[in-house]
Amino acid sequence: MAIKAYKPTTSGLRGMTVVDYSVLTKGKPEKSLTEILRRHAGRDHHGRISIRHRGGGAKRRYRLVELGPTQFFIGEVKSIEYDPNRSAFISLVVTKEGAKYYILSPQGIKPGDTVEYGEKTSINPGNRMKLRSIPPGIPIHNVELMPGQGGRIARAAGNATQILAKEGDYATLKLPSGEVRTIHLDCYGSLGTLSNPDRKSVVIAKAGRMRHMGWRPHVRGKAMNPNSHPHGGGEGVNPIGLKYPKTFTGKQARGVKTRRPRKISDRFIMQGRK
Repeated sequence: MAIKAYKPTTSGLRGMTVVDYSVLTKGKPEKSLTEILRRHAGRDHHGRISIRHRGGGAKRRYRLVELGPTQFFIGEVKSIEYDPNRSAFISLVVTKEGAKYYILSPQGIKPGDTVEYGEKTSINPGNRMKLRSIPPGIPIHNVELMPGQGGRIARAAGNATQILAKEGDYATLKLPSGEVRTIHLDCYGSLGTLSNPDRKSVVIAKAGRMRHMGWRPHVRGKAMNPNSHPHGGGEGVNPIGLKYPKTFTGKQARGVKTRRPRKISDRFIMQGRK
């Protein structure tokens, strides 16, 4: 995977970079594995804005990716495709019986490769099996937190986790955030590091690209009036005038722990994230 830069023939192209999509298979997505994705522009069920700076953007269809309770199958990778709803690429897998699945595409997988989902499989990128059967130290992604729950951990581009040790019915995993936690050995995980690792290096460069992604303009709080934001007011350019940064609703922001105290899963966390 590589990053593609443009010659600065216009102001908008100066410094702009995109991911090189030459590795993707040309063609349209599998229609039976897509459905209409309704946009809400950051509004809740009352029609009021609950998430600011959202709206517009290019039209998308949702790809039904196999993330949930694992189906057992052996199939051939037919294509590697772009998914507008996630950062990693996805792969279309077709079985001998003709069943079709979208899976998260790991690095190194290519059309023509075989992918197997089962309780115990061979150690190849894309294969999915129980943590009980995966040796420690191998990168894995799309890992379940609880048996039968479906993949929850390491689903973003370039992400992976790995098993540090196994003891009893639990495996100790180091997550991409740096957190170390125990997960039951009957949970499933897919082998390999996820594709599109260079996505984090992309330079957007102009506001128009963000509008295509569905993001509306973001105004700084200190540029507002005091009745619109806790940081607002003052003559000219002023600091926020508060000990702690606040959200526009007045809650403390930046560095505040938001995890619920005494959460039931605390007993599985051996070391907090960095």
